[in-house]
Amino acid sequence: MNYLAHIFLSGNNDLLKLGNFLGDFVSSKDQKKFNAEIQKGIKLHHHIDHYTDTHATVKKSKIRLRPQFGHYAPVIVDMYYDHFLALNWSQYGLISLEDFACHFYTIADKNKLILPEKAHHVLHFMKRDNWLYEYRTLEGIDKALTGMSRRTKFESKMEWAALELKKNFIEYQEDFNCFFPELRAEINDYMTRKL
Repeated sequence: MNYLAHIFLSGNNDLLKLGNFLGDFVSSKDQKKFNAEIQKGIKLHHHIDHYTDTHATVKKSKIRLRPQFGHYAPVIVDMYYDHFLALNWSQYGLISLEDFACHFYTIADKNKLILPEKAHHVLHFMKRDNWLYEYRTLEGIDKALTGMSRRTKFESKMEWAALELKKNFIEYQEDFNCFFPELRAEINDYMTRKL
């Protein structure tokens, strides 16, 4: 899952949301630099990633993408699934997607002094282009994937991934609809046991 899902799956705990966002930017040895709630969010991020990466439905989405996008298929699936979460936000969120995104940006701003440099860099663009809100449109996903394609060291072809999503939209949406309720149940169970 990508940023939107990670933050959403953190529930109402602001520091857990921040830690879940930071999961890609903080090494295991550096986790101890953060308070306990942020550390829990980082661990939650890694649990979400592990569950997602090993789930049969997610693997099906990746297999569909692999011939065209190679080892970038998992990144693209994460973006597609964030798109479906944003697109169907009214089924999941208790507040509007726009308010949810603004609230997260406020959390990040309040805690900017503790954020690693890479996280600052991503947040700058995330806020400027309002990624969390714009994921709801094909244009927003296209812009995000094209930007990612420009930043990869190797040819990723991610600039074509929005076209693939449009072409096989129903199949990817079905995959998301099958997977996401199971992920939510897993995370609810994990948070009950671990947090």
